[in-house]
Amino acid sequence: MIIGIIGSGAMGAGIAQVAAMAGHPVILYDNNTMALDKARKSLSATLIKIQEKGKIPSADEVLSRFTFADKSDAFAGCGLIIEAIVEKLEIKKAVFSDVEKVVGPECILASNTSSLSITSIAASCSLPARVLGLHFFNPAPLMALVEIIPAIQTEPSLISLAKDLMLKWGKIPVIAKDTPGFIVNRVARPFYGEAIRIYEEGIADMTTIDWAMTEFGKFKMGPFTLMDYIGHDVNYIVTETVFQSFFFDPRYKPSFSQKRLLEAGWLGRKSGKGFYNYAEGTPLPAPNQDPELGKAISERILVMLINEAVDALHLGVATASDLETAMTKGVNYPCGLLKWCDNLGADKCLEKLDSLYHEYHEDRYRASALLRKQAVGNKNFV
Repeated sequence: MIIGIIGSGAMGAGIAQVAAMAGHPVILYDNNTMALDKARKSLSATLIKIQEKGKIPSADEVLSRFTFADKSDAFAGCGLIIEAIVEKLEIKKAVFSDVEKVVGPECILASNTSSLSITSIAASCSLPARVLGLHFFNPAPLMALVEIIPAIQTEPSLISLAKDLMLKWGKIPVIAKDTPGFIVNRVARPFYGEAIRIYEEGIADMTTIDWAMTEFGKFKMGPFTLMDYIGHDVNYIVTETVFQSFFFDPRYKPSFSQKRLLEAGWLGRKSGKGFYNYAEGTPLPAPNQDPELGKAISERILVMLINEAVDALHLGVATASDLETAMTKGVNYPCGLLKWCDNLGADKCLEKLDSLYHEYHEDRYRASALLRKQAVGNKNFV
């Protein structure tokens, strides 16, 4: 099967690399010839490094599977096309509509969107049944998880076909309902949002919150370090998109603190400044390593994450197994959130959430109906 990739940025080139290393001929398309040339050079250098590590016999052989195209008619013989361009719905819809005129009726069209409606994208096509979401995580060659998202129009047989293909590519696929943020970008919102809320309230500074989440939560990165690593042009936009798409549910409300960074162009590591200053020689402030404070911060953010995972299960966004896999393989959480709930006790998680709700009287802290049910008798999810 010939694989077509729309967009030669980091994500598009990464997905193209995965497909080529799995043995497929790949057409990497971008109407920006400078970006396309940059991708060609980057892929060549990357494949040489992989060859030097002994992971592939020949970089040239893999690179020979690529066709770099600046005209979309190169997609004519493709069996699958994956779009990986800017996260703007109208642009994606226009691109899908145009590409559909080039390919045959059996070609599958997939979007790598992280939070936009697959159903809406499919509606722009004359054959919407062939459209689905394939959400890879950055960097695509290294991150194992792929979220498969069928639109309501998607032909059901495509789901198992996509799952089998991702397994052949060495990926770990999970199935998600077409709801904003799918699994990972929905369930992970409190990791960022509640951390910023604690900071904005003056309960603790950024380094203390990051320390609390790595020390007591055992996360690999604290939320502020991770937001700076992802980039606020990505992380904030996903938060804003999920918030708007959920009809402005306060659980997903963006923060002015992060929005101002985006407006200033302080995007994080990529720009040299975000929540932290990455200029050479600039030290990070020392955290307040008060164990009581650290545990309270970690517990507050964790129960918010658990509640989001439980609610996703309650609303049929994914199975319990896929929810656990998505959070451990997609964002490297130290434990699946449903299992974490079992370990802490559903009754204790509910008690903490209700305490927050009574303190703030904000719908942001409402407990999932399923968590309330599980708390009766302290039933386990896993």
